[in-house]
Amino acid sequence: MDRANYQRLYDALATPEDVRRIAQAENLDEELLFVIHTHRVTRDATRRFYVVKRQMPRLVHSWHKGTRILEIAREWRFPPVLTGQLLLQELKLPRKRIWSCFLDPRSAPDDRLRREVEELLEHDLIYSPRGMELQRDRGRRGEARLYAWLEKHGITYRTENDLRGKYAKTPDALLDRPIIFFGQKLKWIESKANFGDDVELRKNLKRQLAPYTELFGEGAVVYWYGFVDGAASPPGILLWDGPAIEGLTPQVAPPPAGAHVAHPSPGHARPRPPEPAPAAPAEGPAGPGDAPPP
Repeated sequence: MDRANYQRLYDALATPEDVRRIAQAENLDEELLFVIHTHRVTRDATRRFYVVKRQMPRLVHSWHKGTRILEIAREWRFPPVLTGQLLLQELKLPRKRIWSCFLDPRSAPDDRLRREVEELLEHDLIYSPRGMELQRDRGRRGEARLYAWLEKHGITYRTENDLRGKYAKTPDALLDRPIIFFGQKLKWIESKANFGDDVELRKNLKRQLAPYTELFGEGAVVYWYGFVDGAASPPGILLWDGPAIEGLTPQVAPPPAGAHVAHPSPGHARPRPPEPAPAAPAEGPAGPGDAPPP
């Protein structure tokens, strides 16, 4: 996707209603648009978290006078669940109690809060437990596509579960033998059920991809929902999208002389634990993805 079109969509996708409207009007994939919408919402929430938090005494006063939390969230253009967490925190509810309320609204202190928490959960497809499960499901589907492609071509690999405890960081697939791509020997592949814009690429490079190259050598990352045109491929790392990898017939490097050759077997690919769902800064309020942490 060219940068101008991506920026246009990013700026336009402020709400879930925008996702549905633009998907229908422009015949675009709704899930791709929701991924871009998620980028916008989570980054804006992180940037303005403490701005909204500082206003909580005044907003709690408004809530006591009858304003619903969802109305407050919409007025401040802030995620409904995060708004509710901040408000309950200002009401001095313990962190674990706040977390419990959003997992099970029946545990809320009173009927008004129960009804309002249910309303917040219904209108938040990013920070609610349901939204987080949708994100985990996207991650699992991306990994399943990667493993299916590897097994289709007879490429054996190890997952994070296979390598647990052996390395500080592990990719989704560490290949038993490298594949050759335009002269590069790729030893690992990472799956990202996401869209690779410049911010996402920088974040992934620092947290995961650069350490993989230090540990294992050259590799590739698949952004299943695509990435911006002209995105710089970090040294030693190739960028692929879904059509690119699934249209590729890989060449496997020959094994060293005398080496044992492994063969793929059913069930070799075991799913790795999902990546954490989007969250506010570590100092922020409790949420369904917080303590007790997974």
